[in-house]
Amino acid sequence: MALDVVEAIRQLQDRSSAKRRSAAKRLRKLGDSSAGPALLEALKNEVRDSRTWETQYQMTMALGTCGSPSDLPYLRDLVLRRETLHAVHTAGGDAIVRLSHMEHSHTEAIRWCLSTGDEILVGGALQAVAMLRLALEQETVTDILDFIEARSPHEGIYFWPTVAAAGWTGQRVHHFLTECLSSPRSDVAEAATNSLAGNYGTYRPL
Repeated sequence: MALDVVEAIRQLQDRSSAKRRSAAKRLRKLGDSSAGPALLEALKNEVRDSRTWETQYQMTMALGTCGSPSDLPYLRDLVLRRETLHAVHTAGGDAIVRLSHMEHSHTEAIRWCLSTGDEILVGGALQAVAMLRLALEQETVTDILDFIEARSPHEGIYFWPTVAAAGWTGQRVHHFLTECLSSPRSDVAEAATNSLAGNYGTYRPL
């Protein structure tokens, strides 16, 4: 039987990393804001152990669906730490955009992620942009494409902006997607086909 919110919150304190991870995944799916404070405290404890990267990822992603904008200072600090794991950078970018979207400040959050130059963090942010189907202002889209196109087309960072571009407009976007049709990565080429047809596809983050 699936855990309810109270049971999942309790399980965040389990001695088993696998069970803590399962609890975080359940809370991420439920999206209940009452779990936000417990998730924040659990994440603060979890990031002390570099062996539990999968659990840290799921806790951070869950905080993005259950937390509040008041959690943003901690998340921004976390992803700027040198010792923070790559998985948390991805999930952190996603969570920062989601929580910023609650107070309509996602544009500033996206620009902040871009300003760090951290490709993994930006990839996570664009994952959230795609999943939330955010229609961004042209200047922000241009900044995103400038960042992406400065990287090799072999890199995975191309995937989520290609998905997100289904909701963007302009000649620059059309050119970007057309170029992505011949990407050396089949996932990017498929996403470009969908986006050119105005279809976001059925992609989901891990």
